[in-house]
Parts: sequence; C-alpha cells; structure tokens
Amino acid sequence: MPKLNRIAATRIVATPTALDSADVPQSSLALRFAADELFITPPLQDESIITAHDPHAILIREGGFAGTWLPATEAAEFLARNCEWEMPNGRPAFAQGAVAGIPTKLWLEDEQVLFIVPAPYAHDFAERLEKE
Repeated sequence: MPKLNRIAATRIVATPTALDSADVPQSSLALRFAADELFITPPLQDESIITAHDPHAILIREGGFAGTWLPATEAAEFLARNCEWEMPNGRPAFAQGAVAGIPTKLWLEDEQVLFIVPAPYAHDFAERLEKE
C-alpha cells in the first residue's frame, strides 16, 4: 500500500497582497489554498517574510495533512479513473477537489504529482491508490 506521510508545514492566513509579496524560500513548496491562505512546507523558519507585509497575519504550524508523490504517468492514470474534474493543462500547477471521493489537493509537476489529503483520510486514500 502506498504510504502517505504527515506533512509538516506552516499555514498562513493574510491579505492576498502580503501573500503575493512574500519572499518564500526556493527550497519550499508554497501552495495557495485560497486567495488569503498559503500552505508552505517545510515549515517557515522566518515568519517575517509574511508579517513584514501583514502584521495581522495568522501563521500556525500545520500537521493536519498527509501526502505522497506518484510518477506523473501513474498519477494521470489514477486521476483519469477517480477524478470527475479536469486537470489544469500547464505544469507546475495546483488543483484541489474530490479524488476517489476524498478531498484532495494536487501539486502537479512534469515528472511527478503530490497528492495531499486531510490526515484522517490518509489510510482510506492509500487503500484506493492500491486498488488501482
């Protein structure tokens, strides 16, 4: 069974302008969950990259998601059978919606895809990946 590992991250709620202006480390993966919400993994070491632009920003350590990387071809086959919505065309790209009946966030790259699900659903999602 594919293993979905807990993802350590920082979740940020701030003004869209502050998030747009943030100098996120290049070694980080930053996913825009909403216009005013950013998910950064690994966790931020320097919160001032956000608070300098929005002193009222909310930054919290996040551990409520689990994820796994799949090769792009394997991910595309799984998504073709288990996703009712269309994937974005360009890469890299972020998308979110139900996959195999589970709320899922996707980070799509040319060679691989990161599947992120709420941690309580990780086991169920892994089982659905295995059945494929």
